Amino acid sequence: MKYLVLIEETPTGYSAFSPDVPGCAATGATQAEVRRRMQEALEFHIEGLRADGEPVPVSTTSSCYVEVAA
Repeated sequence: MKYLVLIEETPTGYSAFSPDVPGCAATGATQAEVRRRMQEALEFHIEGLRADGEPVPVSTTSSCYVEVAA
């Protein structure tokens, strides 16, 4: 399953979250690190949901860039 992951720069590195998986987030010093950690976090989170008998979220979020005059 694929989930949209949003990555934001922070004063100390990067943070990431998926709008389709509430409560699941990760941080890292680099974009590569936060991507790896977010994949691990999603896998762990989904494993926990399944163990608890909870439904696994369906990916429904999409993204795009929109250009505007600045």
